[in-house]
Amino acid sequence: MRPPRLRAGDTLALVAPAGPVPADLLEKALPVLRGWGVEVRVGPCVKASPGSPPYLSAPDAARAAEFTEAWLDPGVRCVLAARGGYGVQRMLDLVDWAALRAAGPKVLAGSSDITALHRAVDVHLGLSTVFSPMPASVLFDDFAQEHLRRSLFEPEGTLVVRGGSALVPGRASGVLTGGNLSLLAAGIGTPEHGSARDAIVLLEDVTESVYRLDRMLTQLLRSGWFDGVRGIVLGSWAACGDPADVRALVVERLVPLGVPLVEEFGFGHVASSPTLPLGVPVTLDADRGTLTFDAPALT
Repeated sequence: MRPPRLRAGDTLALVAPAGPVPADLLEKALPVLRGWGVEVRVGPCVKASPGSPPYLSAPDAARAAEFTEAWLDPGVRCVLAARGGYGVQRMLDLVDWAALRAAGPKVLAGSSDITALHRAVDVHLGLSTVFSPMPASVLFDDFAQEHLRRSLFEPEGTLVVRGGSALVPGRASGVLTGGNLSLLAAGIGTPEHGSARDAIVLLEDVTESVYRLDRMLTQLLRSGWFDGVRGIVLGSWAACGDPADVRALVVERLVPLGVPLVEEFGFGHVASSPTLPLGVPVTLDADRGTLTFDAPALT
């Protein structure tokens, strides 16, 4: 099910379901969001002092309550994560998913650690979501801002996303899924793990050694997560070691799957990242380096 698009005058809730939010980046981003013609409600965890442990924006219960209250607010049309970091998995079991389902559809946007929340909204609510740059980030540049805005307000204008080059040529169609590799691997065995069957998969990560990327890909492969995958789109591997070593790993572990595979597509932990909707049908043309969405991500 696709949520409704945003319109001028709507309310956007900014939340912090993972790590602490840098105050300087937040203050820089707020005028940008308000310039879209929406009311921005900043959640209490967004401006909170770091929790205990200090890599969390607030205690688990507080972060779960912030997210839940934003979703249940009938005036809120979009819930946008201010940043990633770590912590989403810790709060998932504290969210009243039945109440959120009863509240009806709205947009979830974010990336990185928010991958766990995308998976949860997919599994528990059956909604498409938006894998997007986040405002409290140095990577929230002019391109990222405008592509996110268009994806939320004018999704017909973002039906084709172009980038990267083919490692395995070909063309395939399926529902777009995936996100951050670390979170996908960490979700194996949880209620939200899902699978890549009949899907086009997005994969990216940051600050992970090549051997750790190897371990995560191997875990997904051995668990059967990739069984039935139709295509793979690789984004950024920022600070993950020598790009040649990462590429060699991908060639060894993913090319044998025999499905269309594109590298360096330009999304993830990188400047000028596009917004990519999850849970909607898409066609990957590896030879042309394009993702074409069959329909707008939002109604």
